[in-house]
Amino acid sequence: MNKIASSPSGINPHDGVAPGGAVTPFLDLDAVLNELVETTSTILGDNFCGAYLQGSFAVGDADEHSDVDFIIVTHDAVDEQAVLRLRALHADFPHRDGNWPQHLEGSYFPKEILRRPDPSHTSLLYVDNGSDILEWSDHDNTLVVRWVLRECGLTLAGPSARTLVEPIAADDLKAEVRATIRNRFAPLGAKPVAELDNAWLQPYLVLTGCRMMHTLDCGRVTSKAAAGAWAIEQMDPKFAPLISRALDQRPDPWLRVHQRSTPQAVEHTREFIRYVVSSSS
Repeated sequence: MNKIASSPSGINPHDGVAPGGAVTPFLDLDAVLNELVETTSTILGDNFCGAYLQGSFAVGDADEHSDVDFIIVTHDAVDEQAVLRLRALHADFPHRDGNWPQHLEGSYFPKEILRRPDPSHTSLLYVDNGSDILEWSDHDNTLVVRWVLRECGLTLAGPSARTLVEPIAADDLKAEVRATIRNRFAPLGAKPVAELDNAWLQPYLVLTGCRMMHTLDCGRVTSKAAAGAWAIEQMDPKFAPLISRALDQRPDPWLRVHQRSTPQAVEHTREFIRYVVSSSS
């Protein structure tokens, strides 16, 4: 997309951007991203610092069904008037025609909060996948997001993310993942089968577990697909069929959001969650 490469907003085809100025393999998504950058930079004015993709597009396993995980970096906190205008922008996006406007997900990071770990987990302006509400959340205020952004992020506008985020030590990344497993993942293993009996949630939990275990082993973040392949080779072989099925179910997950899984798959997933918890401690 030459428009993206030459945008007056300054979208830069360097470090992590595909040749020819295209940011993603999808021209219609690039057009949405171009509008996102141009509009947010207009709203923020001199407070706009940069815009980036992290998540699946950064780590390399995105497809036409993926969330579009963005980070907008500001020089300072966003003022009240700009917040109102950003809320109006994100209230509109999910109701447009096409796939991609409905799958934007991301946060607005003041650069001093982004630069290094934030133990206080400051809430940021955040819009969830498919939501039309820009809210305050610490969802992206993690070392995992910072690591992906710094090491793999795709630059839409502004300086390289490597200049905005200090290096994340592998031990710190592992410590955060262990805390996530202990505080958020472990309780899922005790939930009733009925609460996990969802054809989207069940394989998602399996691949999330694989991804966290891969990080604990390697000290970096990889894609769900790569983590699943690694887990089949490295984790308890009895879970290999469960992981293989989860990988096979990744295409078009949104068709399964309102479908049920099977009690057998859910029970095996609960066993896998307990295995991940015990292996990570």
